[in-house]
Amino acid sequence: MNFRRLWSPKTSQKIMNVVFVLSGIVTLLILIIILGYVIIRGLPAINLEFLFTSPLESGKEGGIFPMIISSLYVTIIAALIATPLGVGAAIYMSEYAKNQKLIKFIRFGAETLASIPSIIFGLFGLAFFVVFMGIGWSILSGGLVLALMALPTIFQVSEVTLSSIPSSYKEGSYGLGATKLQTIFNVVLPAAIPGIITGVILAITRAISEAAAVMYAVGSSLAIPISLFDPGRPLPLHLYILATEGISLENAYGTAAVLIIIVLILTVSTNILVENYQKKIMGK
Repeated sequence: MNFRRLWSPKTSQKIMNVVFVLSGIVTLLILIIILGYVIIRGLPAINLEFLFTSPLESGKEGGIFPMIISSLYVTIIAALIATPLGVGAAIYMSEYAKNQKLIKFIRFGAETLASIPSIIFGLFGLAFFVVFMGIGWSILSGGLVLALMALPTIFQVSEVTLSSIPSSYKEGSYGLGATKLQTIFNVVLPAAIPGIITGVILAITRAISEAAAVMYAVGSSLAIPISLFDPGRPLPLHLYILATEGISLENAYGTAAVLIIIVLILTVSTNILVENYQKKIMGK
């Protein structure tokens, strides 16, 4: 038997195509099963009262409105802090940095920061923001912790996106007499916006879903936070408490379903905006 004929390049290509297709299908099925199970279990608990009222009896009764507000607060704080820092660092790396040792060191630092477990961020937030800086258990402390978590993802994705911009764009801008700063803000950044937004959404959707990171920094108040220095209880932390302490499994599934729906809305709406922006800049 001639094995070379049986194992030809065309045969191996067909086999690998089947493997890749099956991998994609399995991944999609896992996603559908997880999301479907949580949403189906959680939808019966979701109604206007659940969404717009405060919890009663430690969350056994009532709704999750303060938790939604707390999640929005800490997520917005994280985005406002991490986005300019991450994009700014990426611009420096792609446009200004020349020292290869420094570049390698910064990239190593970003990769290390991205791989640190979320619970470590939470403990650091407790020691540094809550105790050392005296901010206390608050929305601000939780937002700062999530900003640290989101920073490496935004930086890494933004750097890759900025580095992939064709050099002809910049050369054309310089040829028209633009300065380096004008070229960055008027040519490079507009072309890189879709990729940068993708990185921001990846980081923010991870941040909004973290419980361990904010557990030691944000507090666990059931009241609606009025200021940034008030304690709160974001949705992931509320879900964790409901499930682990056996307070209400029904409300835990309802909270999980709301969290998933929020993440899906953010992801889908952002993808639509990015696609429309790309069509606009391409003149479609």
